Amino acid sequence: MAALRSLVLAAAVLSCLTLFSAFVPAPRVSAPVAGTATLSAAALLAPAAAQAADGDAVWIPALSAVGAGFAIGLAAIGSGVGQGIASGRCIDGISRQPEVADDLRGVLLLSLAFMESLTIYGLVIALVLLFANPLIK
Repeated sequence: MAALRSLVLAAAVLSCLTLFSAFVPAPRVSAPVAGTATLSAAALLAPAAAQAADGDAVWIPALSAVGAGFAIGLAAIGSGVGQGIASGRCIDGISRQPEVADDLRGVLLLSLAFMESLTIYGLVIALVLLFANPLIK
């Protein structure tokens, strides 16, 4: 079933490419590039390769764990860098104008809460990939 769905989606993408090629002129290439076509076909057929031959989906849980690791890792790194930059700028602002320390502190705490919420979204995505994955039957 998954292989049939992948083939139908691949055919739909390839047919859309032929429709849109009428509107945008293709660049002139002196020699045909077979590597690009091979990579495109492999990328379109990759969901079918994720299913094992006997029906057991062994790749989906493994790649979901890798995706969960990337989701929480990138969310934590991005949020940590953003919070560090924001805190440093706030300390610079307070050191230059101590009379606006209360205003800057309130804005800093609000912005830190928003940055931390993005990390929590990454955690939610990681937990969904690990425990409530819609790709696993």
